[in-house]
Amino acid sequence: MANIYTRRATLDDLDKIMEIINSAKQYLKEIGSPQWQSGYPANNDIAKDIRAHSGYVLIVDGQVAGYSAMIIGDDPMYEVITEGSWANNRDPYATLHRVAISSQYRGQNLSSFLLSGLISLAMSQGVRNLRIDTFEKNVQIHRIAARFGFQKRGQILINDPLDPRRVAFELNIA
Repeated sequence: MANIYTRRATLDDLDKIMEIINSAKQYLKEIGSPQWQSGYPANNDIAKDIRAHSGYVLIVDGQVAGYSAMIIGDDPMYEVITEGSWANNRDPYATLHRVAISSQYRGQNLSSFLLSGLISLAMSQGVRNLRIDTFEKNVQIHRIAARFGFQKRGQILINDPLDPRRVAFELNIA
């Protein structure tokens, strides 16, 4: 049985995280998604997450196997939602960004461990509302979101020169 847990990322993890991000960029390109094809996220984006204490890594048997940022607080890109609405606009929320699993671990359902860890961390800080967004073609994130009870809420627009449209999901935990 593997030893699996989620912890806060450090700058020492940056090179491994970037390997994971770059592999994910290649995978998204192969499936025909424009997501992450404009140079984002770059090394400085991930370093900024880590310095802000919002970067997290999934550890499997001592190895960095996944990454995500979890930002607690209002996200300006989530203020306007079209083709739907947020179910909960009154409580604080956490936004999950830059979710990626290493190609070495792809297909092992480890994204479930990563999301479970992040949801637990959010709840330990009193946050019961989580949001995530992705491209329409990133069906893996759609499936993962549905598995955890995230509901599709509509569309948001972000700063992306290739395609700013993202499908937005929300999870409210009673």
